[in-house]
Order: sequence, then structure tokens, then C-alpha cells
Amino acid sequence: MDRRQFLASVAASAAVLGAGAPSVFAAAQLRRLRIGFLGASHSHAEGKLRVVQASADYELVGACEESPEARRRCEQLGVKLMAQDELLERCEVIAVESPVRDHAAHAMAALKAGKHVHLEKAPAANLEDMKQIVALARERKLLLQTGYMWRYHPGFKAIFEAVRQGWLGDVVMVRATMTKILSPAARKEWVEFKGGSMFELGGHLIDPIVRLMGRPKSIQPTLRHHGNDADDLKDNNVVVFEFDRALAVLTDTALQPTKAPERSFEVVGTRGSAMLRSIEPPVFSIELTEAAGSYRKGLQTVPLPDYRRYEGDFVELAAAVRGERALTVSLDEELLVQECLLRASGML
Repeated sequence: MDRRQFLASVAASAAVLGAGAPSVFAAAQLRRLRIGFLGASHSHAEGKLRVVQASADYELVGACEESPEARRRCEQLGVKLMAQDELLERCEVIAVESPVRDHAAHAMAALKAGKHVHLEKAPAANLEDMKQIVALARERKLLLQTGYMWRYHPGFKAIFEAVRQGWLGDVVMVRATMTKILSPAARKEWVEFKGGSMFELGGHLIDPIVRLMGRPKSIQPTLRHHGNDADDLKDNNVVVFEFDRALAVLTDTALQPTKAPERSFEVVGTRGSAMLRSIEPPVFSIELTEAAGSYRKGLQTVPLPDYRRYEGDFVELAAAVRGERALTVSLDEELLVQECLLRASGML
């Protein structure tokens, strides 16, 4: 490429990496990080494997997985299968994508082996395990990133900016909805946990509620089994979070009858409101009593940058491993989100 093309390419790379991007010459010499998947049977695993395979930041070493079905998917993707000991020895970053019951044990194994960890949600089924995971990451000076899939979503970023810049005034209400129709196999897996659908699905929206609003004064869950299936899965749920001068209400159901689930997130303040409806594909609107930031007074729908699940997670993780930036979510925040998830799920 000529000089103009080279400089344009470098500028584009720096824009993706954001603050703390390396110099022009360092950018061309970045080493690919060796990553492995400890488990590949979680519903998000295939999407994350594809993102990592397509990434210039990573070299996918392989995956450790016992499930025959998940092993077949790995083989179809060209992912090498290997034993856990070999995977931990050869990798510097581990993505934990095993069944939820194994998340905490696999995260601790990776951290004890000195590896940075991307940990699928929910990171643990109890608070003590999460405390141990966070303590290990602190002690070993390793990175821990939990895989709540919308942390790097441009619509959530826009809402966080509007709140933190004060453009919405004082937040008084957050309304969030998360729905899905479950397969019989998923119901069998989710019923293992007392919190049911709230624990497995609701966490994706508990995460932004807590990171946006801080520690709640109280959390009041109403978890019910209203489906016709012969199980005890809590599949129709509401939780209310109370803050000093605000409320957040999350509704969650695993009984959505259509293929297009209702997923939305809205923040209401004293000077305006901002909404994502739907979350995927993202449709972002904001309404203000006065112009603020780049937004005019009144209601407007705002185009968002292109978005693909999981890409932002792994881009940021690579930059953090290289020391170019800190992770967006601190260890203290990870622990608080987990505590609130467990309380909202009736598991603490």
C-alpha cells in the first residue's frame, strides 16, 4: 500500500482500540494473544469462537470440551480439541464457556494457572465463589472480564453517556424487559438454579442497571412458575431495585410466544429519557426537554455504529492484556453485579 493508504489503515486501527492505542510502528508489530476455550457448550460459545477466529488480536489455540455435541461443533469450526492441562499450559487468555454450574471452578482453575479470564455469565452460582474468583484475580494481578453480552453495545454506551453527562437530569426510573422462549433442553438446564430465568437471562439487564445506578437500597424479586411445563422453573419474573430517589423495574419471562423476543432498556430522568427498543437490532431514541450534547430538544431516533455481539469484549480484553487500557468494569463492580444478580434471583 502507498503512504496514504498506510496512514489511513493505522488511523482506523487506532479508532477501534480507542484511548491508549499504540504508536504507528508498535501497532504493526502487535503480537497475537494465545487464547483457549475452557468449555464450548454454552449457548454463546459458538458466536465467541467465530469472533476470536476472525480477530487479528488472537491466536485460537483450541478448546477443552467433553460434550459430544459441543465437540462436533468445535470440529466443524476447525477448533482443535485438547485436554485441560495442555490448554492452560499453552494459552495466556482463557474464555470460560462451559455450563453455568462449572463457570466458577473453571475460572478459578484458569486464574490459578496464571491466565487472564473472560468468564461467561452467570460467573458463579453463589457469592462466596465469586469472592474467591475476584480475590484470585487481585492476588495474581490478572484480568477478569464477565461476559454480559451488551457491555460494549453502542446503545448502552449512549445511554450511559447521557446519564453520566447529566443530559437526562436526575434519574428517577429505569425500565427493562428481557424475554425468550425456551427449548425443553434449555428448561432442563435452567431449572437447576433457584432463580430460573432471572438468574440465567435477567443478568444481562441487571448488569447495566447496577453499573449505572450503583448499589441498591433494596432488591425485591417476585419469581414465579407460570408455564405449563412439568418443572419448577421460575419462568415469569419481576424484580424491583430501590435506590435513594429512583426505582428500577426488570421484567423477565421465558414464555415469550414469538421468535422475536421483547428486549428493551429505558432510563427516565427529570430532563429527558433514553431508550433502547429493540436492543438487537439496536434502535436508540432519546427525548430531551432542552438540547444537550449532540442531541436537540425533543424526541429523536439516533443511528448507532455497526454492532456485532462479543466483538467489543474481546477487543477491549486484548488491549487490557497488552496494558493499553483498563477494563471498563472493575473487579469491585463485577462483585457488586454478582451480588445483585443473586439477590434478584432469590439465591442470596
